[in-house]
Amino acid sequence: MTIDLAAVDEPVVGRLPRTMASKTNESTVATGHAVSRRTGLTASIVDVGYRTKDVLTYSSAYLVFIAMIEVLTVHAVLSLPVNPAPVVVGLVTFSVYAGDRIADASSDEPASPERSAFVTRHRTLLSVLTAIAYGVAIAVSITGGPLALAITLLPGAFWILYASDWLPTLGAYFKRLKEVLIVNSAIVAGAWAIAVVGLPMAFADASLTPLAGVLFGYFFLDTFVNTEIPNVRDVDVDEALGVSTMPVVFGIRRTRRILYALDLLLVAFVCLALFSGVLSVTFAVAILAGLAYALALAWFVGRSDAHGRLAIAGEAKHLVVFALILVLSAGI
Repeated sequence: MTIDLAAVDEPVVGRLPRTMASKTNESTVATGHAVSRRTGLTASIVDVGYRTKDVLTYSSAYLVFIAMIEVLTVHAVLSLPVNPAPVVVGLVTFSVYAGDRIADASSDEPASPERSAFVTRHRTLLSVLTAIAYGVAIAVSITGGPLALAITLLPGAFWILYASDWLPTLGAYFKRLKEVLIVNSAIVAGAWAIAVVGLPMAFADASLTPLAGVLFGYFFLDTFVNTEIPNVRDVDVDEALGVSTMPVVFGIRRTRRILYALDLLLVAFVCLALFSGVLSVTFAVAILAGLAYALALAWFVGRSDAHGRLAIAGEAKHLVVFALILVLSAGI
């Protein structure tokens, strides 16, 4: 028997069959495509995460959730029935803070270029949303009576006089207040403390009590502190504009010490309310734990370059307080 050597075009030993080699190549290509798809999916998820973070932080939408938690804390401490106050305060918070960022987009650029760019890029959409949000808040507040409506209008009225150019003649006086040390932050703190504590009480038609006074004092001083934390980031811009904030007047190191002192004053205030029988142990422990968190956070003021995260972390203290109230009230 003879073998036709011409029919043998390549050695058999060490060679995969043609069909097996083809399947192997196809499998490798398929695996490469799968890895590419997974990588692309991961990149898309990460991109969506970053975009969501930008929307929540730069538009002040995250503050809506924080404000609603503050109002729910008041509900819990005062044992108020469920009412629309958290939603109304959330809508007002978004409207006022987003409106403020629209008005200050140009002046914020040196200190917060990314936020300024985001607000400028979405100015029209944010303007429409702020108008709708405040309109809905006013409509809902009408159902709570004249007092609820007045409290709902208060933060917006302060913003119009304090930060916008809608009423230039009357607003000029209030804008001068913005340049006065302590008064500027006190106006902001007062408006929000009244809204957070007063609106749920107005909807519930609740009477003013010593406990409500304690809550007002707590939220007033706490908001004052949280207002000064972002001023550390804005110190150069505020100084150039002639705005007298604590970091501008006292410097960052002294500002940090003042924040320590204010938080410790709040601790003493809460302890006094506890020992006098006005505040229960459950609520006092939750608030004091939040203040311990605030004291630890104050250490980073002027020491960390993550100014935006620091400001958000300061506001997030209210999440800690509310979570502890729920846990301690449930006896967990």
